[in-house]
This record gives sequence, C-alpha cells and structure tokens, in this order.
Amino acid sequence: MKSSNNQYPLNSVSKHFNSHIQLVRFLSYLLLLGCGVTIGIIISFYLKIGTFSLQFTQFSVSASQKPPPILPLIATPEPEVSSLSHVRFKEFHEPSHVMHDMNDEELLWRASVTPKIHEYPFDRIPKVAFMFLVRGPMPLAPLWELFFKGHKGYYSIYVHSNPSYNESEPESPLFHGRRIPSKKVEWGKFNMIEAERRLLANALLDFSNQRFVLLSESCIPLFNFSTIYSYLMNSTENYVMAFDEPTAVGRGRYRIQMSPLITLKEWRKGSQWFEMDRELALEVISDKTYYSAFEKYCRGSCYADEHYLPTFVSIKFWERNSNRSLTWVDWSKGGPHPAKYVRPEVTAEFLENLRNQQCPYNGNSTNACFLFARKFLHTSLTRLMRFAPRVMHL
Repeated sequence: MKSSNNQYPLNSVSKHFNSHIQLVRFLSYLLLLGCGVTIGIIISFYLKIGTFSLQFTQFSVSASQKPPPILPLIATPEPEVSSLSHVRFKEFHEPSHVMHDMNDEELLWRASVTPKIHEYPFDRIPKVAFMFLVRGPMPLAPLWELFFKGHKGYYSIYVHSNPSYNESEPESPLFHGRRIPSKKVEWGKFNMIEAERRLLANALLDFSNQRFVLLSESCIPLFNFSTIYSYLMNSTENYVMAFDEPTAVGRGRYRIQMSPLITLKEWRKGSQWFEMDRELALEVISDKTYYSAFEKYCRGSCYADEHYLPTFVSIKFWERNSNRSLTWVDWSKGGPHPAKYVRPEVTAEFLENLRNQQCPYNGNSTNACFLFARKFLHTSLTRLMRFAPRVMHL
C-alpha cells in the first residue's frame, strides 16, 4: 500500500508535465500557422499591386500612342490574258513611233545597248537615218518628198525642233510624226551638241539604221536616193570634217583647262554636218570623258559644235575617218555664217558644179564629193523643184 501511494504523486506530476508540453507544441504550431498565413497574405497583396501597376503603365503607354492604321484589303482582280499589253519584237528592234517618255540619260543608256550576237534574228535591211536639226517647219519638204518617193524601208527620218514650235503650218506627210522629244537649241551654245547626240540616240533605237546623216531645214540632196544610199552603204569611212586651224578661230578657241586630256596639238575644227556609221554613232553617244570636258570648258567663243566631234573622232577613231564632210557649205563670203542661196542664184549650172568635184572615196577618186548642200532658203524651192528631175534625177 505504501509503495502504491508513493507512486501516485509521481504519475500525477508526469501527466501534468506532458500535458503542458503538448499545449506548448500546439501553441507553437498555431503561431507558425498564423505567421505563414500572414506572410502569404502580404505576398499576395504585393503581387496584386505589382500586376496592377504594370497593367496601368502598359495602358498609359498604349493610350498615349495612336494605334497603327489597319490597311484595307484591296481586291486585285486577275487580269485576263487578252487584256495584257505586250511589246512586239518588231516594235523593239524597229520602233514605229519616235515619241517616248525617256529623259536624255535614259535615252542614251537605252540607245547604247548593243547585242553581242551579230547575226540578226530578222530580215534586216540596212537603212540610212536622216536626222534633221531644225528650228521649226520644213520649208523644203516638197523636194525631200520627191527624193524619198518609192524608197520606203530604206530610210528613217528624225526631226529635232525647238519645243516652242507648235506646228502652226501644215506638216508634210513625210515628216509628220517624226519629231522626237526635243529641247531648246541656241546657235554657238553647247546644247547644240546635246541635240546632235539626242538625234543619234533616237535613231540608234532602230537596229536597222546603219548610216546616220545630220542635216538642217536648209539642206538639199544633190543626187537621187539610190545614188546616195549606195554611196553611204558601200563606204568604208566616216565623214566627220576635222582639220588643224592655226588661227584665232581654230587653235585660238582651245581651252588650256582641257589639258592633259586634250592638248593643243590634238585640237581640231570642222563642220558640224556629219555622216557616220552605226559603230561610231554608238561611241559618240556613249562618250562621257571628252563630252564632259567640252561641256565644262568649251563655253562662250569656243563653239563646241565646231570642235567636239572633230577633236573626239581625230583622237579616238582617226583610222576610219575621211576628215571631210559630205555636205557642201559656202564660206567664201566670210563672216560667222555661211552664204545663203535664194531663188535667182539657183541654176542648173550651179547645181551641176556642186555635183562634180573630185574627192577620195574608198582609196580611189570620185566625182561625187558632196551628197548634200546648204543653205537654201524657202524662196529657192520653185527652182529646185524645176531642176530636180533633170539635174538630180529625182
């Protein structure tokens, strides 16, 4: 009994101590749980604030910028094959129209394009390009109509006139529609060279053009078409007049700034009325080196139209140049301009004399030194038409 009474207090103390420990543990767990819940609430709160702030910032930025416009969808119907425009091959190698929308830079580039295959994939009939550099109307058109009659397909015509010319006078059917896009040209100015190259470039667009003749509205033919065509097509030379003139109107026009590209020794003078083959014509329109030098330095009393081609051809292509012109001009009366011929001065004897002068041709001698002549005014037309059948065999 005594021993059992002694154990009871001990068991009572032990139970009391154990229950105290459990209470402490419970409170600790409860405290940890409360801390965890509190931390979770705090973190969740801050996350919500951060998200709202970010969304508000994005909204503010997007609201300050205008949204990009939404492009409407354009329904593009497929074109029918029959409505598609196309360029026929003949129109490419032999344009039927001379008007176009190319500027000078585009025109020169297009005209300088040369096929590397020398055989033509079409029946090519070599033609002569007659290039008329005029102010406005063609007063001698009836004579030229007589000249070209019956020879269609063997020639092409190109007319460069002042843009201000509005064709107030009735146009000859021969020249109608043959005026190329032109610019203003002034006597003695560099734009004369620009006009010559513009004519050449337009004529080069036709791959059948083989020989190129520069003429004016006051020029006349001295022979019939067949004779001139044969003369040009059988010629082995070009006809760019070039000579050394050791006077004030020759070497005196030289500009020292052109040296060393062009020296005084290489400076040449000549008539602007030329005739050349396709090979040389391509070189002329493609030249930038000598052309740029003349454009920059040959101003005022230099008169580029009398020096550019003679100098350029003499330096680069002298081997195949005859150094003479096929167009007769009378400078015997002196002055800055050649003599003009009116009706009373035009006689059969005068024309026969122009047709019979000795000149070298393909290494031999010929009586046909000049194929054309100028300056004949419109008043001479009646006599020219009278003598043309008998003298020029038109």
